[in-house]
Amino acid sequence: MSNAQVGLFAMGTVSHNYLEFSLLPNGNGLELIRAVANLEAPQSSVNGLNMVVGIRPSLWASLARDDIPPQVYDFVEPITGPDGFSMPATQRDLWVWFAASSIGQVFDASVEVIEALTPHATLEEDLPGWSYRQNRDLIGFIDGSANPSLLEAPDIALIPRGTQGENGSILLFQKWLHDLKSFGSLRVEDQEKVIGRTKLDSEEFEPEELPKNSHVARTTLIQDGSELPIFRRNTAYGTPTENGTVFVGFSKDQYRLHEMLKRMSGIPDGTRDALTYYSRPLTGSYYFVPSVNSLRSFADKTEFFTFEN
Repeated sequence: MSNAQVGLFAMGTVSHNYLEFSLLPNGNGLELIRAVANLEAPQSSVNGLNMVVGIRPSLWASLARDDIPPQVYDFVEPITGPDGFSMPATQRDLWVWFAASSIGQVFDASVEVIEALTPHATLEEDLPGWSYRQNRDLIGFIDGSANPSLLEAPDIALIPRGTQGENGSILLFQKWLHDLKSFGSLRVEDQEKVIGRTKLDSEEFEPEELPKNSHVARTTLIQDGSELPIFRRNTAYGTPTENGTVFVGFSKDQYRLHEMLKRMSGIPDGTRDALTYYSRPLTGSYYFVPSVNSLRSFADKTEFFTFEN
């Protein structure tokens, strides 16, 4: 029986770091994955430190064809709406996410992993994330109001047992840059219309009052009368002068992730998500997050190490 990477559901952590790597020119994907598998953290929480590893879908499929759902694809083409708004494709080969209760733990683990993987890959993104006012986005609204409970989350985020890639997950990872000054200049009532929820207590608008271009309307997917949710683990990033949201979305299928992005961009009906006038994506990648068992099957322990306390 396979087990999901435990960090997917380790809620309550306030310090994060996200690392994205690209294989070196003429690099060996197997050697990169083996180096990651030789790390201790993917199989358990270490002193409150959680690590989650995602791998470029095409790379994982080339190494473990039977351990990924068919037709899971890379983010290699930008998503461009009818008015020209575009979400960039910046697909990398490897994604590593650390989460802990202290920035020191996250910092030390990130340094060690970068050192361990440098012989195999180039570090493309080193992005610290953090919790803002417990659970709010920097625009002031509660982030993740529609998130499933932890009892429901595995059924939404994890590929079902008995199917290819069981207990793995498909990840959409994006870095969004906010224009807080422009958004903050709106009246609270108008901000709420952009989001589709009240700002204070995150009450969703009634259907008859929900603007069709609101963030809630554009990101809520309904199929055959049922909602298709995802499991979000977003955080804030940046400084007072340049900041935004780290979007970390997990799903058991890729359709709902990609369809959400298309709808936000105004595809197919020309209605663009109002939030995209105040926030824009700078990156975009898909990753397959394999089960612990699948990832550890590549370990040979020639470089095995455990993160320091």
